[in-house]
Amino acid sequence: MRVRTLILLLFLLAVASPAAAELAVPADFQVMGVVTRADHQHYRDVPFDVPAGVERITVILSYDKANKTVIDMGVRDPMAFRGWSGGTRDRFTISPSDASPGYLAGAIPAGRWRVVLGVPNARAGSRSTYTVSVFFDRGKKRKATAAIAGPPLNDAPGWYRGDLHMHDANSDGSCLSQSGKRVPCPLFRTVEAAARAGLDFVAVTDHNTVAHFGALRELQPWFDRLLLIPGVEVTTFGGHANIFAPSHVVDFRVGGKQVPTVAALERKVAEAGAIMSINHPALPSGELCMGCGWTWPATDYAGITAIEAVNGTMAEGPLAGIGFWYARLNEGHRLTGIGGSDNHDPDMSPGKAPIGRPTTVVHAESLSTSAIIDGIRGGNVFIDVDGSRDRLLELQAVSGTASAAMGQTLPLSGSLELKVHVVGMSGGNIQVIANGSPLGALRAPVTMADQWSSFALDRAMACGWISATVLAGGHPKLIGNPIYIRCA
Repeated sequence: MRVRTLILLLFLLAVASPAAAELAVPADFQVMGVVTRADHQHYRDVPFDVPAGVERITVILSYDKANKTVIDMGVRDPMAFRGWSGGTRDRFTISPSDASPGYLAGAIPAGRWRVVLGVPNARAGSRSTYTVSVFFDRGKKRKATAAIAGPPLNDAPGWYRGDLHMHDANSDGSCLSQSGKRVPCPLFRTVEAAARAGLDFVAVTDHNTVAHFGALRELQPWFDRLLLIPGVEVTTFGGHANIFAPSHVVDFRVGGKQVPTVAALERKVAEAGAIMSINHPALPSGELCMGCGWTWPATDYAGITAIEAVNGTMAEGPLAGIGFWYARLNEGHRLTGIGGSDNHDPDMSPGKAPIGRPTTVVHAESLSTSAIIDGIRGGNVFIDVDGSRDRLLELQAVSGTASAAMGQTLPLSGSLELKVHVVGMSGGNIQVIANGSPLGALRAPVTMADQWSSFALDRAMACGWISATVLAGGHPKLIGNPIYIRCA
């Protein structure tokens, strides 16, 4: 009997559809079965138990579709019906913040859940094997997130252009309605504007809410050339910060009992698998712009990944974030400089920070959320202030046999050479920056559409960090991230 059971299991595994064999992560629960003519126009429950502490559930159904067998799918939690997709899709996900189209986001109660299978068609004499695989997000294990993640929109490494700060109707985004009235602006209008701007990715960052996450999941398959990254602008009394790709809601009440300090917020962001960037830190705070500038005392920057150095059109002057960013770098913190339009109206005119101006350009291994986040962490990033579609800034520091790109560390051994590659800025000027100060002697005109320039720096200039900015008409247009120079 045991031998027959083993043979049957091996048979089911062998004939299961490729989707079951190609799962990226092992399932937390998996069951196999067979549908025959006896199941025609009947329903079958597949029960599974959800332990306490699960934050997301993903279910994948694979089956043999030969002989026109069709299996529909839905799910019930211990108390209520949570959704139905019929035969439209082979997988779905549910979490407190978002769910696949056709399913209800909400709490994940522990207990007995049931995948509901419906069989609208099974021919006489047919035999279709199926596999139901269930994945959980629990603690640091993110199996459900991995199982629902689609393939990269582009699997090639390279430079990807995006906007990391924008709002829609889920917070304070607005636009003109069909009749010309100012109304909360639907998310799809924001995403359409980003696609028209030629961007590769955007992060939609509504204030203190994840209400837009489900809509982003719905829109992503249609916008298959534009990566939609879920984000939140954590809006506190002492400053604003974007968090990118959190797995769940992060409590924003810094200064209260729940989140007493910024360090506590940073821990919650890390627990959600996200990264954090301080927004528009040099803006004033007060009745005109409540909590807009970063005023939290004794901020622990160890849990912060980036600084919004350029917000909208503010790339220079006292309200720009570059001075704040440079000061933190000079304190020894490693923080990636990024830009974001902070757009609140997708129809905004070019002179008023439309979506894509500025653009954050990230060198990433692919066009996927995880790769873009890793790229921001790594720091091989520059800011295109005007939001062009083709400008490029690459930096390479060389000392002896070692070299480093933006975001990397170079041990200094003797002389130091900084190589700067600029594309699309003919008529501009390259300015080398060392520890936040422009080096007047290290400046070169850009005379070609695609140009490499080389600068020699002595030890006194180089220790700490170096970078480069490309200017036109005296204004910054391309802003590089630091290369960290380690002097023995």
